[in-house]
Amino acid sequence: MTVAAPRQSYLIWFSQRVGSSMLTQALEDTGIAGRPREWLEDPAGHGLPAKYGVRDAVQLRDFLWREAATPNGVMGSKYGIDADGHLELTALFAGIIPGVVDPDGSKAWEAVFPACKHVFMTRRNKLRPAVSWLRAIRSQEWHRPNRADTVFGEAPPRTSAADVIHHYDYDDLDFLLMGINRQEAEMQDQFDRWGVVPYTVVYEDLVADYDPTVRQLLDFLEIPGHADITIPRPALDRLADEASEDWYQRFRRGRAARS
Repeated sequence: MTVAAPRQSYLIWFSQRVGSSMLTQALEDTGIAGRPREWLEDPAGHGLPAKYGVRDAVQLRDFLWREAATPNGVMGSKYGIDADGHLELTALFAGIIPGVVDPDGSKAWEAVFPACKHVFMTRRNKLRPAVSWLRAIRSQEWHRPNRADTVFGEAPPRTSAADVIHHYDYDDLDFLLMGINRQEAEMQDQFDRWGVVPYTVVYEDLVADYDPTVRQLLDFLEIPGHADITIPRPALDRLADEASEDWYQRFRRGRAARS
């Protein structure tokens, strides 16, 4: 069965705890902005064809064109890059265009994501996402949906500050902070290699001005009909709490004491 290519696509480049889940759920809720889930993530490490039960890169492309797109031909995906994984994905996608000279891998990616626009999600304050990441690891509560019809499935039991506050660790938090900075540097390196100037969505702006921030992104994506839609309220509740603030301040004091 032939799968029609999307007429436009986009990638949302993200690191941990920058509000990407809030944003992509909002985009999916519009019904016209694709289904930008973590299609390219392979936590089991067996490869995307095995994950989706397809034979090769062409079948994988067709799967993504079918599942990550809305009926209007818009396709989206989140992408949390890591250097080794990016090379593996590029080599996989290159199987769609055998024999094509493609020194930077951009043509291989274009074979899967045609007419692609790039969105970079970040936070101005880099310590707070590291704190959020450590809290999620400790509690195993990664998202807190406030309704049933989200892409996150059944929500785990809600945790409180009292459940996690005693699990602070300076070295673990420092390691996660370095990981966020390293991943953002890898994204910027890739943008430079491809000559891409991404559209940037800043978490602090998304939280402060949710509806306008989502609408400005839809403007950038140039999706027909987006001006007439209603932007749904955020589908996720805030996870940050007293434990988050306690860890944030303890880390800052610890960093100052070690400098």
